[in-house]
Formats: sequence, structure tokens, C-alpha cells
Amino acid sequence: MSAKRVSPRRTRTALAAAGLGVVLALGAGTTAAFADEAPSTLSASSEVAAVQAQAEAQAKAAAAKAAAAKTAAAKAAAKAAAKTSLWAKPVEGYTLSATFGKGGSMWAHKHSGQDFAVPTGTPVKAAAAGTVVKAGPNGGGDGPAYGNAIVIRHANNTYSQYAHLSRIQVKIGQKVSATQRIALSGNTGNSSGPHLHFEIRTTPNYGSAVNPVAFLRKAGVTV
Repeated sequence: MSAKRVSPRRTRTALAAAGLGVVLALGAGTTAAFADEAPSTLSASSEVAAVQAQAEAQAKAAAAKAAAAKTAAAKAAAKAAAKTSLWAKPVEGYTLSATFGKGGSMWAHKHSGQDFAVPTGTPVKAAAAGTVVKAGPNGGGDGPAYGNAIVIRHANNTYSQYAHLSRIQVKIGQKVSATQRIALSGNTGNSSGPHLHFEIRTTPNYGSAVNPVAFLRKAGVTV
């Protein structure tokens, strides 16, 4: 039996149709593959971006909190420094003896200050900046019981008094700074031994004293 002759033109047409089918099939598969992978890739990228954004927000919040804490600490330190620089102890190396408000035969009324037992000649310092308004024997004008004494006027109508001094080293009208040496401690006036009698007053005169230890404590100074 003789083979049927196929024309070259018909053969070429069949091959072209087959090739087109392959291309279409491959294209559909590739499209399907991208369609399957694209949502997953986009979802992963979104999650990474969200995690990064959250981490950045947390870092900013932590930095802001640390900055606020640092600022608060700086303000507290500045406030404490301001308090301690405004007021100071009148002597160093002391022993507290007679306290404010103590009664007894040593005083016509209750004790009007705080006594700091120190050896004669111990430097006495201004407890705060101010102006000397009294300085001299006879309690600087407050009476012989105080011996040699000084009174300094400070801000807000507050006065400090230093008594039983062996030597006065300032003059009336003189301006002094906090912790400046103003005298040497002693045993003059009505005194049972070397010490500094220290008062805080609301006026320059005897009879207006307040508890000096409580006053200094409120100002940030512990004695």
C-alpha cells in the first residue's frame, strides 16, 4: 500500500499550531506560579515592615522616657544643690548640746537656740548670705547673757544669730556670703563651757527665735 503524501504546507501549519500550544501552556503555568507566589511575598514584606515600625516606635518611646528621667534627675539635683548652697552649718566638728526649747536654770525662759559644743577658737561661718545688723559685746545689743554676738539679716526677713564668741571678725553693715568665716567660737556671757549658741529669728531681736534645727533641715541641711 503506498503512503499518503502530506503537503509541506500542511505540515508547517501543524507544527506551528503545536508550538503555539506549548507556549500558551508554559505561559499559563508561569502566570499561575507568580499568582501563587506574589501574595505570600507581599505578606512577608508587610510583616517585616510592621515589625520594623514597631521596633522603631519602641526605641523612640524608650529614648523619650530616658530623656525625661534624665531631665527630672537633673532638676532634682539642681534643686538640692540650690538648697545646700543657700544654707549651711555654722560650724564643723561639733557635738550638739542644749536644744531649742529646753528649760532649766541656765535661762530666764526656755532655750532660744541650738548649742554646738566646739573648742574655743573654732571658726564660725555665716549660715547663709546676708548683711550683718548686729555685732559686738553685750550680745550685740540683746543682753550680756549672749556675750559677744552677731546677727545677720537674710532674704525673706530671716535672721541668724551667733553667740558666746571669743572674737568677732565682721562689722555692722558688712555683706557676707554663705560659709564665710565671721567669728571664732568662745565661752563669753552666760555660758557653761565653750560652744556656739545659734539661733534663727524672724526679727533681729531676742524673743523671735524659731527652731533652728528644723529650719535648717527644711532648707536641706542636716545637723
